[in-house]
Amino acid sequence: MKYKKKNILFITTIIVIYLAFLFNWLEIGIFKPKGESISESEMLSKISRKDISESVRYSVYKTMFLKDKPFDIRNVYQIELTTHNNEKFHAEIIKNTKEELSFELLPRNKISYQYEFRPFSWLLSIFSILLNFINVLSSLVFTIYIFLAIHRESGKLNSKSLITSKQKSLFTFKDVAGNTEEKEEMTELIDFLKQPQKYETIGAAIPRGVLLEGPPGTGKTLLAKALAGEASVPFYAVSGSEFVEMYVGVGASRVRKLFKEAKLNAPCVLFIDEIDVLGGRRGGNSSGGNQEKDQTLNQLLTEMDGFTPSQGIIVIGATNRADMLDAALLRPGRFDRKILVNLPDIKSRAEILKLHAQNKKLSSDIDFHQLAQQTPGMSGAQLAAVLNEASILTVRNHKDFITMTELSEALDRVLMGPAKKSIKYDPEERRMVAYHEAGHAVIGIKLKHAQKVQKITIIPRGNAGGYNLMMPEKETFFSSRKRMLAQIQSFLGGRVAEELVFDDISSGAFDDFRQATKIARLMVTKYGMSDLGVSQDSEFSDKKLIDTAIKKIIDNCYARTKHLMLENKTLLDQIAHLLLEQETITQAEIEQLVVNTKK
Repeated sequence: MKYKKKNILFITTIIVIYLAFLFNWLEIGIFKPKGESISESEMLSKISRKDISESVRYSVYKTMFLKDKPFDIRNVYQIELTTHNNEKFHAEIIKNTKEELSFELLPRNKISYQYEFRPFSWLLSIFSILLNFINVLSSLVFTIYIFLAIHRESGKLNSKSLITSKQKSLFTFKDVAGNTEEKEEMTELIDFLKQPQKYETIGAAIPRGVLLEGPPGTGKTLLAKALAGEASVPFYAVSGSEFVEMYVGVGASRVRKLFKEAKLNAPCVLFIDEIDVLGGRRGGNSSGGNQEKDQTLNQLLTEMDGFTPSQGIIVIGATNRADMLDAALLRPGRFDRKILVNLPDIKSRAEILKLHAQNKKLSSDIDFHQLAQQTPGMSGAQLAAVLNEASILTVRNHKDFITMTELSEALDRVLMGPAKKSIKYDPEERRMVAYHEAGHAVIGIKLKHAQKVQKITIIPRGNAGGYNLMMPEKETFFSSRKRMLAQIQSFLGGRVAEELVFDDISSGAFDDFRQATKIARLMVTKYGMSDLGVSQDSEFSDKKLIDTAIKKIIDNCYARTKHLMLENKTLLDQIAHLLLEQETITQAEIEQLVVNTKK
């Protein structure tokens, strides 16, 4: 019903426009006179000069009101005449009656005239009067409607509920795998929510805000939801983007409404996801968009510092860009605690995999520890995607249980994308891809500080013609100079192998060089691992020196890689030949190949 009412004005406007076009078509299209338009005096002059070859025809074209006499209705006569030269002319004359017009047309030269009846002329007259009135009225109504619509929409924006989740969460810390230290940091907040009076008696202030910072998919939302579930309090979830609107004042109004509702349901957990959208650093730009953003942030600062600790409201913000947040938002009294939610380590990855595998049918040969070893740097969300992808592949393959085959394929799909088996290389290209990937593998196998090879394939995936799955032997929290140089050599291994075997190079090493150069640049400009020493953030003024230092690192690594490849040419050939035979080599097959080569 509301939908129909809202569209009445729109439909009416369309009808008026249609009628206006119809009137214009009838008035100008159908009844458009032939010939050149002339004035009344010119017309009478032609009649007096006997230029007329036929009788003059006239008709009532339309009626009109006089401006100075609104009740005086006049006819508009359309007069057409044809000269002896077959030239056609027409004129319009406004008179009261037909008789008055007739007297003027009575020529002394005895030229006859005739009245021609035009059908629908009365209808056109009515249209002319009504449409002028309707056009004015519809313009007025439309203007009022737009004004009211904007006012009403502004009210809706202010009253719009931002809360996407408003319930007591049944989710607890038992449902969150990994994140051991993060859960410990948040555990004591449970007691704050359950018994705020105990801390108030001692004089301790309840933390007003907790900032969860970490890469995407590490479980920040799950931790906030589990906190509310453990404390058995309502969990309010909103997104920072919900506060961003084009109307001035709407964002600040929404913040006030949000905290007002949270206060009515305290104690509770108020979770703001992507808070960097709402709480980004303020700047000096005074444009309308920035003013609205600053007003919203100012209101958030006021609300977070305004409610009393006894209300038991804990605001949890989540972001992966804490460096973008305004300093006023990060001070104690607003976000009292900052918890860094890191990517899971190998133990946490195994726990996450087991948690997401609980409702899935698994084969008995599944080794979660081995799978966790193959997934360093992956977030909890990515690990969940691997298991879900494996489930889909199991159904596609008409199997009853998920096996390591499906898990391995699912891992490849999440990391690199689906296999493009339809792409067929010609024999020479296929051989070059095999040696390129074998070159990467040889460096990973023979270089001490390089990451170890888990799998090699020449099946195209994503934008890659093939790839090596290489993982570190153990997880580290920082990188040394030797490990970074070894990583550069691993990237250069494919290019070196192409040069040695084919005496040619391909564009397939483009991304390898980009990654190698990126590492070398970090070594020079950030970590002080070059002859330039410690960086002083002078990347632009010392650009030439920096480029020279980067080139030196790349050239030295390339020379060492080439030397190592020549020493292990036999292993390079064997890996490449095996890849050409079966397209994919597993870690066990690689280890066996290395043993056989030593013999």
